Amino acid sequence: MTGKPPKVRAPSIRDVARLAGVSHQTVSRVLNNHPSLRDSTRAKVLQVMEDLQYQPNRAARALSRGRSRTIGILTAQSSEYGPASSIAAIQEAAQEAGYYVNTANLAADDHESIEAALVQLMLQGIEGLVVIAPQVRVFDVLEQLSITVPYVSLQSGGRQDGHALSVDQIAGARLATRHLIDLGHRRIYHLAGPQDWIEAEARMRGFLDEMGAMDVPTTAPILGDWTADFGYYAGRELFGRLDFTAIFSSNDQMALGLMHAARDAGLELPRDVSIVGFDDIPEAAHFWPPLTTVRQDFAELGRRCVAALLEDLAGHEPVAEQSIMPRFIVRASTAPPVR
Repeated sequence: MTGKPPKVRAPSIRDVARLAGVSHQTVSRVLNNHPSLRDSTRAKVLQVMEDLQYQPNRAARALSRGRSRTIGILTAQSSEYGPASSIAAIQEAAQEAGYYVNTANLAADDHESIEAALVQLMLQGIEGLVVIAPQVRVFDVLEQLSITVPYVSLQSGGRQDGHALSVDQIAGARLATRHLIDLGHRRIYHLAGPQDWIEAEARMRGFLDEMGAMDVPTTAPILGDWTADFGYYAGRELFGRLDFTAIFSSNDQMALGLMHAARDAGLELPRDVSIVGFDDIPEAAHFWPPLTTVRQDFAELGRRCVAALLEDLAGHEPVAEQSIMPRFIVRASTAPPVR
């Protein structure tokens, strides 16, 4: 019995860029007939396209060639604090630059849903694209699609060929962990985010790296789901055995749940347990006690994102990757251990 022949992958824009020895943005400019290109560069890219029999995908063919002064945002999990704050910052920065913003939310993370959302944006004539999709699998699919407009990916972990912008999640997690170690804590748990989130993986890595660098024993991180409810139920179990003195929570919402569980267990924070969060949501300063946390500058992220797209649209090559350092905010939820 013979099986089906293996499916041959169609050449992508990444293949064209690699064989032509140019950037992804340069191939996009050739496809969009950008006037800033050298004739020799254009000819080289077109020859590679012909050799590969490259055809832009359905999303690329849907692109309107007119100037719409519109930026598209392709996003997943837009209700979470990080993506929602990023979208708001991009909208504000785009408006200041005289651009409109259209957003397409992914209904699912399969190939068909992602391509459909991309087509939706292209049909609206977007000039540039921002991808805010925190799950690894979304970028796996996007790497198979030919995005023929300038684009920026946020918090992609360097997985995309286009311009990448991020807040340094590893550095933020190391700041949080080092703060607890400097206070004298040696039994520290990490309440991590979902395993398939790029940011959650980076924060976990930062925690483990800093613990290792300071020669502090580690326990396996607890995988959460970003919600205060998960933090509460995890806290109820953890505070029942209390074999630790501090917890680094991968976001502020789970930290809020932990604080609720600590109060229910009759514990006093930070005397009995120190808790650190991540994000510095607006409510973090009003938790009781006010939460020590890592602040991400989403306004700066939005400004840099729009600036990178405008640079690309003007025919200039933006810096391939930019990382913004987070800021550590010390409040009243952490203190030296008493046991």
